[in-house]
Amino acid sequence: MISLSQLLPIPLKEMPGGIQPASNIFGTESHFEKGKNYLVIAPSGKGKSTLLHILYGLRNDYEGNVSIGHKNIRQFTPDEWAELRQSKLAIVFQDLRLFPQLTARDNILLKASLTNVVSENEIKEMAARLGVDDVLNQVAETLSYGQRQRIAIIRALCQPFEYLLLDESFSHLDEANMEKASKLMEEVCKKQAAGKILVSLGERYLFEYDEEWVL
Repeated sequence: MISLSQLLPIPLKEMPGGIQPASNIFGTESHFEKGKNYLVIAPSGKGKSTLLHILYGLRNDYEGNVSIGHKNIRQFTPDEWAELRQSKLAIVFQDLRLFPQLTARDNILLKASLTNVVSENEIKEMAARLGVDDVLNQVAETLSYGQRQRIAIIRALCQPFEYLLLDESFSHLDEANMEKASKLMEEVCKKQAAGKILVSLGERYLFEYDEEWVL
C-alpha cells in the first residue's frame, strides 16, 4: 500500500492559490491500495506530475509523509529505490524520457533487461499490437510524439510492478490507438494483479476506476 499523510509539495504550497481546499490527496490522509485503479484530476500546474514524481522518488521537496509498504520513502536507500522501480513501480512519464539517440527497441530493452520477465518476442508482439513494430529500429528522436508515447508505454509494461503510474499517457494518441494501449495495459495489470494511478486534466480515457479523486 502507498500511504500519504498531510502531503504538501512545497513549490505548490508557495504558489498563488496554493493547495486546493477540496483536494482528496494534498493535506489529507489517503492511500492507494494495490490492485485498485485511481483517477486523479487537476488543472494544469496543480501538482499532477509532482505527485507521481514524489511517489517514484524523483522529488523530495514536500512536507508530510509518504510510505510504501509501511516504510517512509525518505528512508529508502538508492538501492532500495532501484529495487522498487524494478519490481513495484512502473511509470509512463508525461515527457516520456526516452533516450533520443537510441532506437525504440533499445529504449525498451534497457528497461526489460533489468528483470528479464518479458522476452524480446513478447516486446515485438506488444509493438505490433500498438502499431509501432515497424519503427523499432528507428532512433527515438525520429519518431512522432504518438509513436514515442507508445514506445514509452511498452517500456513501462516490460517489468514486474504493483502500481502503474500514468502521467497523461494518451495525450498524443487517437481514439483507436488509445483503445489498443488501454487494452494492453489492462491485460498486463490484470496478469500482475497490479493497479493504476492515472493523473489527468479531466479525461477519463477508457479505464474504469475504483476511486476518482481531485488533486
